[in-house]
Amino acid sequence: MRILHKGRQPEKSLFFRYYQWILWFSFTLYFLTSFFITNKPITLSKPRASGSKLSLPSRVLFESVNKTSQQPYLKNPAMFKDLKIFIYELPSEYNENWLSNKRCSNHLFASEVAIHRALLNADDFRTFDPNEADLFFVPVYVSCNFSTVNGSPTIVHARSLLFSAIQFITKNYPFWNRSQGFDHIFVASHDYGACFHAMEDRAIDNGIPEFLMNSILLQTFGVNYKHPCQDVENVLIPPYISPESIRKTLEKAPLTGNRDIMVFFRGKMEVHPKNVSGKFYSKRVRTEIWRRYKGDRRFFLQRHRFTGYQSEITRSVFCLCPLGWAPWSPRLVESVALGCVPVIIADGIRLPFSSAVKWSEISLTVAEREVGKLGQILEHVAATNLSTIQKNLWDPAVRRALLFNDHMQRGDATWQILTSLYKKLNRSYRRS
Repeated sequence: MRILHKGRQPEKSLFFRYYQWILWFSFTLYFLTSFFITNKPITLSKPRASGSKLSLPSRVLFESVNKTSQQPYLKNPAMFKDLKIFIYELPSEYNENWLSNKRCSNHLFASEVAIHRALLNADDFRTFDPNEADLFFVPVYVSCNFSTVNGSPTIVHARSLLFSAIQFITKNYPFWNRSQGFDHIFVASHDYGACFHAMEDRAIDNGIPEFLMNSILLQTFGVNYKHPCQDVENVLIPPYISPESIRKTLEKAPLTGNRDIMVFFRGKMEVHPKNVSGKFYSKRVRTEIWRRYKGDRRFFLQRHRFTGYQSEITRSVFCLCPLGWAPWSPRLVESVALGCVPVIIADGIRLPFSSAVKWSEISLTVAEREVGKLGQILEHVAATNLSTIQKNLWDPAVRRALLFNDHMQRGDATWQILTSLYKKLNRSYRRS
């Protein structure tokens, strides 16, 4: 028995060693597997999955818009030093009544509505006590009076409506008179801004209303040379484009994600230089584009309206942004937001938020007199530094800076306005 027992001892030892090895291997495999699952590396350049609805650039654009829309409202940061703005509660005929027309809050001049809404929701910047306010916001919607003839906004009533609002403020509050409006803010989101007229010669003749000359104007019009319509304290702002329209367009981007249009423009292009008003629309720039490139296969030019035109922008590499009556265009914002390189054709234009948006790195500027060489210029860019421009253009911070949100977010258009207003706190009666 002892001999048999001694003879089986090595077998038992070998069995336990084998069992221990299996056990050790199983635990090791378990821990290694758990580690790699919970610490999965991020692939920087991952091939697009089969069946993906958007290309990588479109996916990046779409996801960044979604993340922006989900960001919580940001508290008053130290950089604004407790900036406080009082918003006047005016009778509804100055603002709310105009919203019965849904276009009022969505057309290209609707930044007057968007800024008002964002400030109403900005609890940490807004004060309900006018005695502790640095600046005073006057919410008057002057661009929601649409023509029954062509449906375009008409602002012939703007001056009288604004003057009436100031009379109401003067009668009910003491703050306008003590500074003559020096610390008061208005929005002038129209062709020639504070001059409140769509035609430059008439705008210059009319000038800025005397009662607004001391105030701060948030306006879309801006040029790099002396002009009567910017001869007032002003902050240059972008035209309004709905963030929701951008999000929906990116959701429906082409399955392939390819940009199959090299150069895109849809809009008013006069066949004859002079239109019925006897004026040269777009200084004949758009007429020249149509005349030279309407048969060029590289150019996708359309003279008629199309409600889904943003989908055409997502398919385009270059988007033309020529001047209209005024130098600026809503196409500037749409092109950037949808990842199409803006081609700016408007001599002397001043662009919004230059400290946040490096326009020279995300767009091209072509002189009005060089429009005949447009094809050659864009071919050269496509063959040289297009990828660098597109990389800069797809930075989510660039898009965010040009879009207005109902609830202000870090870096968005209202944020950029407050940044500019903070630099004007020398106008605050309270602080002085």
